[in-house]
Amino acid sequence: MFWTNGEQRMKFEFYDGKLGSIFGLSDDIKKDGRSFSITSGTINFLWNRNSENIEILIDGFPVVLGPNQLTTTTYLQHISFENTTLPLTAFLFNREFYCIADHDAEVSCNGILFFGTQDLPIITIPKDQERKFNTLYEIFQDEFSTSDKIQGDMLQMLLKRLIIMATRLAKEQLIIKKLDNDQIDVIRKFNVLVDEHYRSKRKVSEYAELLFKSPKTLSNLFSIYNQKSPQQIILDRVALEAKRLINYTDKQNQEIAYELGFNDPAHFSRFFKKVTSLSPTEYRETHNILH
Repeated sequence: MFWTNGEQRMKFEFYDGKLGSIFGLSDDIKKDGRSFSITSGTINFLWNRNSENIEILIDGFPVVLGPNQLTTTTYLQHISFENTTLPLTAFLFNREFYCIADHDAEVSCNGILFFGTQDLPIITIPKDQERKFNTLYEIFQDEFSTSDKIQGDMLQMLLKRLIIMATRLAKEQLIIKKLDNDQIDVIRKFNVLVDEHYRSKRKVSEYAELLFKSPKTLSNLFSIYNQKSPQQIILDRVALEAKRLINYTDKQNQEIAYELGFNDPAHFSRFFKKVTSLSPTEYRETHNILH
C-alpha cells in the first residue's frame, strides 16, 4: 500500500524468484502494470469497482466493463488501457503460481474463464453477491500483510475461491460458448497435455501426434502468438517441477531424477544444468528453502 499525488493506492505482490511465480493485486493496473516483478505471460482478472463504465482495448477492440463487472484475459491477448481514465482493479498471476497445481477442470487455468470461451467472459456481479466479492478482496489485502512461508499457499487458495465464484456466475449468466478459435485452442490443449505428460513425453513430435498436427505446424503457431517454442515449454515445465521438488521436499537428486522420468541421474543433472546454468546440487545449496 502506498500514496501517490495525495491519494492512497494499493499494489501488492507475491513473487517467488526460485519458481518464477507471481501473484499481484492492484487497484489501478494502468499505473501499476509495468511495476510488477513479472510483466509478461500473466493471466488477469480485471474488475471495474467504479460506479461508471470503463473501456479497455483487447487485441485492438474496445471492451466496456460496467460497474461491478469483471473479465479475464490471458497472455495470448494484448491489453491496452489508453482509453481508461478511472482506476481498474486487477488480479494477475502466471502459470507457475497457480496453473501447475491440481485443480478441477472448470477452475484450472485451462477452464472456462480463461481459455474456454471464444468471446471475453464479461461477468456481472449481482447486487446480492457484491458483499461476498468485496469481502474476498479485503481478505486478499489482509493476507499480503502476513509474510510467512505459507503466504503463497494461502493466496493460491484465495485465488481458487475467486475463480470458483466467477465461474459459477459465468455459468449462471450463460456466457459459456464453444471456443471456435482453432489456433488458440491448439495452444491451450498443448499446455494442458504438457502438464499431464511432461514426465514421460519430452519430444514435440509426441504432442503433435496427440494434437493431430505436425511438429512444424506447432512451432509456427507458437511463433505467430509470440510464445516460447513448444520444445522450450516442455523443458521449462520439467525444470520447474525439478525446482519445486528441490525447494519444497527433502528428496535427493536421484529420487527426483526417477520421479521426473529420467533413467539416469547423470542425464537429469546435465539437463538441469543446461536449463538453469546450475547443477541440481549447486541449485540446492543456493536455493533450498528447507535449509
